Parts: sequence; C-alpha cells; structure tokens
Amino acid sequence: MAAFAVVASPAAARERLRVMSFNVRYPSSDDGANRWEQRRDIMVRAIRRAAPDVIGTQELFRIQGDYLVKALPDYAWFGRDRRGGHGDEHMGILYRRDRLTLLRSGDFWLSDTPDVVGSISWGHPLPRMVSWGEFRTRGGARFFLFDTHLPYRDEDESAREKGAGLIAAKIGEIAADAPVMLTGDFNTVPSSGTHAILAERLHDAREAAPRVSGPAETFHAFTGKADRRIDWVFVRGMGVERYATLTDARGGRYPSDHFPVVASLALP
Repeated sequence: MAAFAVVASPAAARERLRVMSFNVRYPSSDDGANRWEQRRDIMVRAIRRAAPDVIGTQELFRIQGDYLVKALPDYAWFGRDRRGGHGDEHMGILYRRDRLTLLRSGDFWLSDTPDVVGSISWGHPLPRMVSWGEFRTRGGARFFLFDTHLPYRDEDESAREKGAGLIAAKIGEIAADAPVMLTGDFNTVPSSGTHAILAERLHDAREAAPRVSGPAETFHAFTGKADRRIDWVFVRGMGVERYATLTDARGGRYPSDHFPVVASLALP
C-alpha cells in the first residue's frame, strides 16, 4: 500500500475538495413514477446541497448530463459513452468550473484491449470503461479523478477483479505519483476480491474517514432501504476528513436507485 497519511490535519492541508460518486440511473420509461423526468430536479437539489467540487457519475446519458449542467451552471461535464459516442451510458464527470480547471482527460475500456473503444473481455455482456480527468485547483494543486462502473452479474466477480487490476495499473501509468480519487459503482461488496485489489494501492475513503454519516449501504432500488455498499470512493495521496451517504428524497421519491456518496478530502 502506498505510504502516506490517510487523515491530514487542518494545519497541514493546503486545500480541500469534495468528491461525489453518483449512479444516476439511466432514463427509462419502465421506471414509471421514478422515471428521469420525475426525479431530475430532486437530483439537482441533492447536488446543490452537497456542493461537490467534482462528481463521478455512472449510467449518465447525455440528456441527463446536459440537464444537470443547465440547472447547475457552475458545473461542466465531459466524457464519451461506453460505445465511444453519446447515445449510451457515460461515466460522465462533472466539475465546478469556478473551482477547478480541467487540464486533460481520457478514457479506457476494461478489457484485454483497453485502448479499443467498446471492447469487451472476460465474459461479461456489455462494454465497461473508465473515464478520467486531470484537474488543477485554484491554489495550483493537481489531482486526478478516475470513474468507472463494473459488471453487475453475480457471475462477473472474476471480470470485476480483472477490471480492478487494470484500473490500478492504469492509475499508476496515467497519474504517476499525483493525488488520485477513484469513484464508481463497483457492483460488489467491500469483502470482495475486487475491493481487496484496489485497497492494495488506494484507501477506501469511508473506511479511512474519522467522521462518517449516513447508511453504509447504497443500492436501494428506489425504496430508500439499501442492502449493499457497492458505490465507493477510493483515494491516494490525500487526507480523508469526512464521508457521507446522502439519502435526499422529496415526497418519498429519490433522485436515483442508488444513494450518492460524498467524501471531504484534504490535499497535502
């Protein structure tokens, strides 16, 4: 595991950041009362209240990303979808334009050929990918955000583990020694081999945080009763000060079928 202090003291911290991981649930007419049009403003309110500097999303369609940044004009978003265009799910990254400058961005696919757009390996049925961005803060600090969504079936644990290994290797290749955040819907639990592979090089922000609020579990299928912690934030090279699972709702309706999670971080 990388050798650095997980929790930074306020005196040592140069700048602070808030990062959110949010599986927004793609727009589907099958969701009925929970379809996108009925919950999009609840999502806008949840993001506005949490005020993250940067958000790693999963299942984001272009219509959703565009709606969010129109309603939240301090934010911009980027990314291409898992098939290389803009007609499918994105690992879209939103960031505060007034607080952060995007220096460069990219993506890769979780397969034996990560540079091949839309490529699939390891037996799962859909393309899986990582979007990433390198940012500079107003104070001049640099950091990277990597965002992903791993395969969902029970039988895909081997594929998730291979994906986690590739992500860890790519973080080292792309980000070198810079501070890193990794957000995502990992579709498995913290006792899994997938989590263990990532924890060899990164810190689970919830486990590292001295102050934690909200339920551990994040997937609730629009019921508000979550049963699995599958949405994680990992970090490297920065301190974790707080971690929260947000359960915002309005009139019994939730912004997504996942609770978003937010980590408050300190850059060294």
